[in-house]
Amino acid sequence: MTTTTGSTRWVTSSYSDGAGGNCLEASNGFAGVMSVRDSKNLAGPTLAVPTGAFAAFVNGVKSGSLHR
Repeated sequence: MTTTTGSTRWVTSSYSDGAGGNCLEASNGFAGVMSVRDSKNLAGPTLAVPTGAFAAFVNGVKSGSLHR
């Protein structure tokens, strides 16, 4: 799912079931950072992560190299 706040486009994880579960939305609409927010609190705070660090995190999750 994609939502827009002002000129910022937010994308919800494809793993979200749309039933209000725990999910994140992300936006790369800001230069050099990936912004992340809680999909249940659209007016709440956002976390800004450098794009390289965010990409490394996503790749680590996909490869299974990040463990709990």
